[in-house]
Amino acid sequence: MLHPDTEVRWISKEVGCGIVATRDIPKGTITWAMDPLDRFFSAQEVAALPDRCRETLLKYSYRNRHGEYVFCWDNTRFMNHSFNPNCITTAYNFELAVRDIAEGEELTNDYGSLNILEPFHACDEGTQRKVVYPDDLARHYKQWDEKLEGAFKLVHLIEQPLRDMLSDEQWEKSCHIAEKRSPMDSILNCLHRG
Repeated sequence: MLHPDTEVRWISKEVGCGIVATRDIPKGTITWAMDPLDRFFSAQEVAALPDRCRETLLKYSYRNRHGEYVFCWDNTRFMNHSFNPNCITTAYNFELAVRDIAEGEELTNDYGSLNILEPFHACDEGTQRKVVYPDDLARHYKQWDEKLEGAFKLVHLIEQPLRDMLSDEQWEKSCHIAEKRSPMDSILNCLHRG
């Protein structure tokens, strides 16, 4: 489930629609959490779909560490890639804002963390990276972990509209990380090693 203070807007001809904040979203905010309506597909189920359905699923899903395709039911599917994302997924089935997101700003994540199958050229954002590769998670996890650790420090100090989407265990673990009572599991745990 996507943060409630967001909406789909047209971004540009190059990227199409995207998710935009309708109010300021502070660093440390849970911007997305897996919920019971999200659907999982095995590779065999994807292969058995009619062509148009399969194309849609492949465009709007990501692969989890088990190699399953996760199709989010809500507007999350419109979140665009950035080499300098303001949201990063965690090893706990939710994403965090890793910096303050201003009202009107697009929410983005790095598709390199989503176990993609094929490399693709992304919009040039003036970064050294120009291509998203299937092994980006294994290559960039340390940088993403560093940003996540900074965001986790704030999780328990700010309003969390998606708190009810987390289990008590997820929330307790998040608070323990924030208070330095437990180490943070690396985003590398999201890597599909198949």
